[in-house]
Amino acid sequence: MATTHSLTGRRVVLATRNAHKLVELRRILGAAGLDVDLVSVDEYPDAPEVAETGDSFEANALLKARAVARATGEISVADDSGLTVDALNGMPGVLSARWSGGLGDDASRDETNLRLVLAQVADVPDERRGAAFVCAAVAVFPDGGELVAHGSVRGSLTRIPRGSNGFGYDPIFMPTDHDRTTAEMSAEEKDAISHRGRAFRALAEMLIESVADAEPGSA
Repeated sequence: MATTHSLTGRRVVLATRNAHKLVELRRILGAAGLDVDLVSVDEYPDAPEVAETGDSFEANALLKARAVARATGEISVADDSGLTVDALNGMPGVLSARWSGGLGDDASRDETNLRLVLAQVADVPDERRGAAFVCAAVAVFPDGGELVAHGSVRGSLTRIPRGSNGFGYDPIFMPTDHDRTTAEMSAEEKDAISHRGRAFRALAEMLIESVADAEPGSA
């Protein structure tokens, strides 16, 4: 198929150093038919660290992807995602990754963030423990072109962590109409319903379409 051929093997830089996200997004984009060489920004030691100073998931994702596209000269993809808790007025939101202060490595930070959220909703009854995972996924081209996609999944918070798969808040998030947390699901099950899976599948379609539109003879 001509539309996918133009992207096949193309290097795409993921604007994060999170190893979990690299594995997850390689899996999601591959399943969506986007056969690219997705690499971490760790492949580019001179690429800048980008502070997530935006006031929305989309703004933060664009900040990261724009900086990495400029620094590498490659297509850059990024996402910003997080947990929004009804009883906390939508927080942690864009502060999800650093809700407890942002100290420590990824694993210890995830655990501390999760425990803090559980403590903050400890007295909230089950019927008011609604929450959602939200994701904005973006692609930025070296010439300045940009694509943006969104994904979300509703659910509720458990009272104790369950499951050892996934990362972040997965062990305490149970999607609506499911009886397992996203940390108790297989990678494929989680990808099928997750906020990040939905956002990046949509982004993959947009990338393929954008290349098709740019090909000679396209309508």
